[in-house]
Amino acid sequence: MLAVAAAGVVAGAVNAIVGSGSLVTFPTLLAVGYPSVTANVSNTVGLVFGSISGAWGYRRELRGQRRRVLMLSAGSAVGALVGGILLLSLPDDVFDAVVPLLILLAVALMAFKPTPKAADREHTAPGAVGTFFTGIYGGYFGAAQGVILLAVLRLAFDDDLQRLNAIKNVLTGIANGVAAVLFIAVGQVAWGAAALVAGGSIAGGFIGSAYGRRLPEVWLRRIVIVGGTVVAVILLVD
Repeated sequence: MLAVAAAGVVAGAVNAIVGSGSLVTFPTLLAVGYPSVTANVSNTVGLVFGSISGAWGYRRELRGQRRRVLMLSAGSAVGALVGGILLLSLPDDVFDAVVPLLILLAVALMAFKPTPKAADREHTAPGAVGTFFTGIYGGYFGAAQGVILLAVLRLAFDDDLQRLNAIKNVLTGIANGVAAVLFIAVGQVAWGAAALVAGGSIAGGFIGSAYGRRLPEVWLRRIVIVGGTVVAVILLVD
């Protein structure tokens, strides 16, 4: 119980800043004896609450972005529903080879994509398409979903990275929430584990947002790049 709750705290903080907290909680649930699918769905349900606390911590950065959030949320919600259905329908290893490459692509976009003029960078509709496909990934597994989302948002909008990070926290919460409702409906949630992850991630989300939103943009970008690379390497080795 202590291990799962502690993993929830770390995951909530990491998700608020970068977005790869599942790589802390998911292996912890496996280590204490839960089957992989049960661990995955319980982890998703628990981390919803951490996403909410992280988004609340970034509420100041969300001001003036209601239209963006509403349009992008639709893509995340529908994508997460598709991803959750795929998780329950397909073999566990279907996306094993693709996921690390997808994360590395997102890292490359964060690191090397030149910044066009601001006039060319308010592409809400293409951003919604990007959040739809990221939502599919989030509903299916979701490790480093935040890294991929930030790369998509940075391509679509010319804005401060902290403001985009605030949107990222909302969208990951929506993706996890939609997938969680699906998983609850099919009854594969281990409620004790989900509750421990939820409690820990709520605290972690507040901690992560409190410190993450103070980071200069250049350091936030570097943390996302390093964090995404580490996640991709771990998945490739595993």
